[in-house]
Amino acid sequence: MKVLILCTGNSCRSQMAEGFLRNFKPEFEIFSAGTKPADVVNPKAVIVMDEIGIDISLHTPENVEKYLNDEFDYVITVCGGANESCPAFVGTVKNRVHIGFDDPVDAVGTEEEQLLVYRRVRDEIRRDFTEFFKNIN
Repeated sequence: MKVLILCTGNSCRSQMAEGFLRNFKPEFEIFSAGTKPADVVNPKAVIVMDEIGIDISLHTPENVEKYLNDEFDYVITVCGGANESCPAFVGTVKNRVHIGFDDPVDAVGTEEEQLLVYRRVRDEIRRDFTEFFKNIN
């Protein structure tokens, strides 16, 4: 099974989703990418994933163009808010799925208040990707 998870910046939600899917089934080929990839994975995403034992600290944001010549069983978009536009993948895909989440990067407040938002989104990603995984397995 080959899966590509797409988001705009590929620094947070798509990286967390990639971490979960790799954890669920290490033999799957799991990738994530963005249309405007950030320079690094969001440090708060790394923190909240580490809290549950999934290390995404060595992940790097990738440009979706890297994967245009590949074939995927699933391409999953994870953008969520009405102010976001989901990236489109023009490569060969058997199944296109959208599983949207709020962008925790938009969280405001103290560091702890922001981390609460990251944890909420992390837990929503875990819940929804667990359900996705059950349905494809």
